[in-house]
Amino acid sequence: MFTGIVEETGTVQSVEEDDDGLRVRLGTTFDGLSRGQSISVSGACLTVEAFGDGWFEVFLATETVERTYLGGLAAGDEVNLERALPADGRFDGHFVQGHVDGTGTVEAVERLGDDWRFSFSLPEELARYVVEKGSIAIDGISLTVAAFDGETVDIAIIPETYELTTLSEKSVGDPIHLEVDVVAKYVERLVDGY
Repeated sequence: MFTGIVEETGTVQSVEEDDDGLRVRLGTTFDGLSRGQSISVSGACLTVEAFGDGWFEVFLATETVERTYLGGLAAGDEVNLERALPADGRFDGHFVQGHVDGTGTVEAVERLGDDWRFSFSLPEELARYVVEKGSIAIDGISLTVAAFDGETVDIAIIPETYELTTLSEKSVGDPIHLEVDVVAKYVERLVDGY
């Protein structure tokens, strides 16, 4: 479980392909890493398989490559990083599972004084889970929906979020990961009688 409060951006150091997927090495300042630890990498929950001073490695199975844009990562790319929420930790943001529900693209970026307004496309099958002023995770970042027209989600971005995350590197047409609010999915299931 994550909160969507990005701790830092990491840099892709290497990407190696093998028969079953991709192995990615990421640069980080995180201390106390351990094998098996879960880390959100731009919204996808991945498992630390190896680590050293200033880096850790994760493996992207075929399923992850197909459901995310992480298969297109290259050395030098930046990603959002967040360690899993400890049981006794402070809960900010919202419940983020690290299960990417779909991908979209950046549709517009507008500077408004010190803030920004981003517009993101949203796949039709996810639209029913999004409400104005509700929560959504974009590339693992907990955000509040400012406006929603059924196809496009508008988000107001404050300077802190812009500077701390990869949003400062995003341009129109760039891919993004989307995770809708898990509570909405459970409510839908209960109402439908499953």
